[in-house]
Amino acid sequence: MARRLAPRAVRFPVADNRGWFRMGTLRYSKVRPAVVQSDLTAIAPYMFWLMFRNIASDGFVFEDPVNTGVLSQPGCVLASPSWENTATNLIQDYVYHWTRDAAIAAIELAAGPLPTAQPLTAYVQFAQTCQNAASGIGHFDRASFLIDGTPRDWTDQTDGPALQILAILQMYAQLDTPAQATADAVIAANLNFLQNAYQGQTWNLWEEEYGASFFARSVQLQCFQAITANTAGIAVPDWLSSAIPWLQNALASHWNGQYYQSMLPVPADYRAPYDPNIDVVMAAIYGAIPVTDTKLLATAAQLRSQWADPGSTYVYPINGADQQRGIGPLLGRYPGDVYDGDTDDQVGDHPWAVSTANVAELYYRLAGQVTTAGTVPLDSLSAGFFSEVGVDASTTPAAAATALQGAGDQMLQAVIFHSDNLELSEQFDATTGYEKSVSNLSWSYASYLSAIRARAAI
Repeated sequence: MARRLAPRAVRFPVADNRGWFRMGTLRYSKVRPAVVQSDLTAIAPYMFWLMFRNIASDGFVFEDPVNTGVLSQPGCVLASPSWENTATNLIQDYVYHWTRDAAIAAIELAAGPLPTAQPLTAYVQFAQTCQNAASGIGHFDRASFLIDGTPRDWTDQTDGPALQILAILQMYAQLDTPAQATADAVIAANLNFLQNAYQGQTWNLWEEEYGASFFARSVQLQCFQAITANTAGIAVPDWLSSAIPWLQNALASHWNGQYYQSMLPVPADYRAPYDPNIDVVMAAIYGAIPVTDTKLLATAAQLRSQWADPGSTYVYPINGADQQRGIGPLLGRYPGDVYDGDTDDQVGDHPWAVSTANVAELYYRLAGQVTTAGTVPLDSLSAGFFSEVGVDASTTPAAAATALQGAGDQMLQAVIFHSDNLELSEQFDATTGYEKSVSNLSWSYASYLSAIRARAAI
């Protein structure tokens, strides 16, 4: 279902000049935020609680709209509460728990203003429920579940167990002793699986292509490094010492001289070109790729230009309008994307809130690194990236950090401007900017919150 900022029409009876009744129309519109005057940080708490609406508890229970009799268990994170309710067709249904989306949301739960740790405990317990159920059918890395923890008929994705470990590590100190024991068991099972999976292939982040995934490898590396460095007493398996350099070498193999390739072998199907792909930036936000990696920055520069440059084949018209407003640009997934969000028909490419917020976070994190180090990672590879925000060899580190923060702010301002009264869908229409696809996507909120945390750390 699409979420729109367009006026909402309500039909009601009115009398005409002859006394006959006819159906009149009362139209409603929603006010837009005054973006320039709005404080991005002040908006974050609203985003947190909007995200929190998608998380089940023992007192806040969801009913599966498609699978009769299925009720949510505490700790389940709805990807979105949206499903397409039509008499003859059901195309888009996100009332499920994805391991990846839930972990990303749980990281923000752990960093947010929760009054108690109960939602974190419930997340860990539901993670174990899903883990046991998936293991029981021989698909440990099943990526998606019904809201009661039953595995769906879906793809298996090896990024999920790694991200789940990272989420649990984020909240570990807030858990009580019984919950930590459950967390230890979930982490141990995930590591046991990953020991035999990290060198293999997987379905990718977008659940479209199978092969060696840059994103999956990066989050696995981040997971292994975090376990190795943990001070919580979590056991560190001996095999991690060889897995870490293996993944570092594997990630380097994705560089083709111009950008990091999302998948190896490179997809050549109807979705081509599949690169540059936004999941490479996500590999820095959620994974182990340093934000100062100039190969990453070279990739990010091309991602921005392909959707913001008026001369690009893939430019989003809304970015031209937003440039006049002093906000944006909005970014999508990859240049050959045909997923419309409202239908499974392969009809179009649109910007995503998560893509835009993740690149904003890249700018913020890089600004923080430049501020701390007092140097700008400017070379022949990253020159294009920095030129997009007005930074060159003559720019001081302090001025570069300011420019990077400003670029991130403009992207988040576009997300807020095109939101539905702060509610965030999955996508924005590439021409009008109106929200589209499923509404209230948990990952959209989490990506905004993560970006704001990075901004506060500059």
